[in-house]
Amino acid sequence: MLDRILLAAEGLEAKDSGIGRVARLMARVLSDEYPSDSWSSVTLNDKNLVRFRNEKSFSARGSRLKFVMQVQTQALRSRVVLYDSLSMGRAHRLGPVRDRPYLVWMHGIDVWEHARTAHMEVARRAEILVSNTHYTRDRASALRNGLDHAHVCWLGTETDDMPSMQTITDDTPPTALLLARIDKNSYKGHFELIRCWPEVVATVPGARLRLVGSGSGFDQISEVVRASRVASQIDLLGYVPEDKMETAWRGVHTLVMPSRGEGFGLVYIEAMRRGIPVIASVHDAGREINVHGVTGYNVDQDNQGELTAAIVSLLTDQQRAAQFGASGQRRWHEHFTYSAFRSRFLPILRKALEGVERQRS
Repeated sequence: MLDRILLAAEGLEAKDSGIGRVARLMARVLSDEYPSDSWSSVTLNDKNLVRFRNEKSFSARGSRLKFVMQVQTQALRSRVVLYDSLSMGRAHRLGPVRDRPYLVWMHGIDVWEHARTAHMEVARRAEILVSNTHYTRDRASALRNGLDHAHVCWLGTETDDMPSMQTITDDTPPTALLLARIDKNSYKGHFELIRCWPEVVATVPGARLRLVGSGSGFDQISEVVRASRVASQIDLLGYVPEDKMETAWRGVHTLVMPSRGEGFGLVYIEAMRRGIPVIASVHDAGREINVHGVTGYNVDQDNQGELTAAIVSLLTDQQRAAQFGASGQRRWHEHFTYSAFRSRFLPILRKALEGVERQRS
């Protein structure tokens, strides 16, 4: 009898990956709601096996061929397969499992202007298609027919624990943090932040910009920082491991990521959880997660000066920053905890299983 659920994912190890967060959130829901022998996991890149109270797990340790083969084997023994992304869902296009029902997530750029044909095939053939925001779904639907039926399920943090609010004292340097992967020609806002920082410093002389993250564009960003006339007030920290991440958040007045391509923006809810006001943009899903004038600001990058004004406002007005931070923490507690995610995802998962039952009956 097919009574198993298979989770097929890029990885379950804790690391700086938004897709990994989706996989771990699903794994925790499965471990909380289903017996340990009723579901299994297959991951592509985990160096070590990660178990969420499930009895069977397999890692291909970077081998796509092994990943596909194991997914094919395990899927034949499962009622439904859960994929954390359209990329991983390509394993379902081959072999005898092609007609096995599956649930798959779409995250943003994978279904927008430059989406791969293979990804779109995975999205359209899914029994259940899940989008991380309304923005992601609506933008995808406007570009490509057949995606407007996707279920919207906001993501969440991996805990319900509420940390203490940030303690900002008079001797804490006014600090803005951008925590994001740095790709070549990054769309996360790195260039815009570095470009506006001299103007910020002109108004807030002690202001510091803290850039955390690495990637293919790190050297490019390093050169831009070195060329800035306020380079001494920009801290380019590079990659910070997960167990050291709290130090990156320490003493931060505002999280700034005025991106143009976020499908969700997990860093926004991490800032809210810590009571830190957020500056996002109007150009992507940031405006759906961050409430303008309540939990922070959403700026128009095409309107020169908005980003600088928003940063200066939160670095100089401690009362406003504290109000935004408190509102953000309340919003996180209501919408973006693990428990909030579980309450959204479980009905979608059950619908996927009900669809399998209808096919079998």
